[in-house]
Amino acid sequence: MKKYDFLIVGAGLFGSVCAHELAKKGFSILVIEKREHVGGNIYTKLVEGINVHCYGAHIFHTSNKKIWDYINSFASFNSFINSPLANYHGELYHLPFNMNTFVELWPNIETIDDAKKIIERERVKYENPENLEEQALSLVGKTIYKKLIKEYTEKQWGKNCKQLPAFIIKRIPLRFEFNNNYFNDIFQGIPIGGYTNIINSLLKSIDVILNRKFSPSDKMIANRIIFTGPIDEYFNYCFGELEYRSLRFEHKLLNVPNFQNNAVVNYTSHDTQYTRIIEHKHFENLKSPSTVITYEYPDCWEIGKERYYTVNDNKNNELYLKYLELAKKEKNVYFGGRLGMYRYFDMDDTIEAAFELVERIVNEKR
Repeated sequence: MKKYDFLIVGAGLFGSVCAHELAKKGFSILVIEKREHVGGNIYTKLVEGINVHCYGAHIFHTSNKKIWDYINSFASFNSFINSPLANYHGELYHLPFNMNTFVELWPNIETIDDAKKIIERERVKYENPENLEEQALSLVGKTIYKKLIKEYTEKQWGKNCKQLPAFIIKRIPLRFEFNNNYFNDIFQGIPIGGYTNIINSLLKSIDVILNRKFSPSDKMIANRIIFTGPIDEYFNYCFGELEYRSLRFEHKLLNVPNFQNNAVVNYTSHDTQYTRIIEHKHFENLKSPSTVITYEYPDCWEIGKERYYTVNDNKNNELYLKYLELAKKEKNVYFGGRLGMYRYFDMDDTIEAAFELVERIVNEKR
């Protein structure tokens, strides 16, 4: 095997953007990916003409025009606006929390001031909230917390809200306007044809090997490595395992034209084990005789399961810093992406972080 300038471990969005940008600058690249497909968690698969988000809903949103223009150079985007619904014991509420939600919760309110007064009256004042429950009650009051936060959050994290740190919800936006747009970003949409086409375009003309896990011997393949896998795994968990939450997905093809008439419906009570149902055709406003839905179940993480959400409490952040010190001493190896940097990234954050790493590499004196 020829020796490459860079081995990139992971064909997700971060690794693929790095590969594309470094290749443009004349570097030879090999990408290896442990899964049987490229794209990481934004992988989409065509089923009966419907692009299925195989690892949960991904809506691209950003206020960074440079990032928006960049991603649009690989695909045409529609104007999809994320407007999820919440189902609490069969009662439907609009998200995010806005005047539509408040009218549904308290049908007798007539003005914005009415909603503000009810929420203020329901708030429980805590000078220094010690857990998520106290934080939420101090921000939004009892009704919103009970119906739309408490049980959903407990399912998501697998812990009672009183056991969860307050910082998880440092703030909860309350919109005193009739506006169901979940994101505040200027640019939003879904790539027509799915995210996998974007990754394939990024990796065009770049050598890619699928079903290939990284091993220490792979260091001989290239002069330098960009590692987008779990940083603790790279160092054989020498300080212990970083904590994650995992997810489990159950996909169903149904012979009906419409199941829930919305792309995403969150289920906020303990009545259901899943946290949401995704109906994929609504991302691209498709008309078809069948539909594909996905039940999303939160899951405990252990080695062997996919990592989805970092648990950035004090204990895990301190553990990550230990691994980061080791990473700084690792010669010709760069750690990046959600798993390599142990933080939650939106897709625009991922691209921006990839840009920053490529710029740092190019500017290095070697």
